[in-house]
Amino acid sequence: MTPLHFEELYQAEWQELEGLLGRMLGRGREAGAAQPVSGERVAALYRRACEHLAIARARSYPAYLLARLERLTADAHRQIYRRRDFGVSNLKQLLLADFPRAVRAHARYVWTSAALLIVPMLAAGLLVYARPELILSVVSADTAASFERMYSPAAESIGHARTADTDWTMFGFYIRNNIGIAFQCFAGGVIAGLGTLFFILYNGAFIGAIAGYVTQRGFAAVFFPFVVTHSAFELTAIVLSGAAGLRLGAAVLAPGESTRVQALVGAARESVVIVYGVAALLLVAAAIEAFWSSARWLPPPVKFGVAAACWIAVLAYLTLQGRRAG
Repeated sequence: MTPLHFEELYQAEWQELEGLLGRMLGRGREAGAAQPVSGERVAALYRRACEHLAIARARSYPAYLLARLERLTADAHRQIYRRRDFGVSNLKQLLLADFPRAVRAHARYVWTSAALLIVPMLAAGLLVYARPELILSVVSADTAASFERMYSPAAESIGHARTADTDWTMFGFYIRNNIGIAFQCFAGGVIAGLGTLFFILYNGAFIGAIAGYVTQRGFAAVFFPFVVTHSAFELTAIVLSGAAGLRLGAAVLAPGESTRVQALVGAARESVVIVYGVAALLLVAAAIEAFWSSARWLPPPVKFGVAAACWIAVLAYLTLQGRRAG
């Protein structure tokens, strides 16, 4: 491809990015435009311009073309990362628009991650319910016995056995535990997605096996009211962290015209918004698990009713939120 053909092919994208940056910087006629600038579109055009710059350098295209692309990518980089500075407005933008949009943009990874979690969860649950001895294939005998104690109607506190009888202590424990699982699912994507696959499948089988075991042992009346509310946020967070990890794995396996490192960096920039949202979901899940799920004074019908509302709210938020803005 000649430099002229290359320039003609991508000229429209470069001009669009220049126009959007002009509006963001308040330059010229673009500054008075009524339509707000779409951060997603700027980010997408920025990534494309970076790819074009890499190609132009590799092919030793003319200096004027390299200079234009270098200036364009530098301006876009400054604007993107300047606008990501922490603040209430940016946090609001993340939660009300960027996070749910990013989830929808990665829908195929989300659905894949959900299947990888749910299928082994159901399979392990049914198998262990039918043959409870199979629980020893997933956890040790001591761990299985500890779960019996946790969800026994005679237990002093529902859930994890507590070394300190305070909800705040358990709140910290749940945050650490949940973030650890989510990080494994996400970071495992850098090894061609294999780590992500393992951790999602394992966690699905583990959750299902425990549910099947305690149900078979007759503790369903304690177990399900405990898990049903916070699982709306916790399981969703695991699925989304897995989706982000699968996106990293896809970049490693199929980098396209970029190098694997470039593709991985680009995928990380795309999926980091999902990771931020996952952190928020896990914070909510930990709070509910520590202060609501473990409350014995709440009758099961109330917990199931609130759980239904939480599941509907989470799914509606990810499906509908942020569609009209930008």
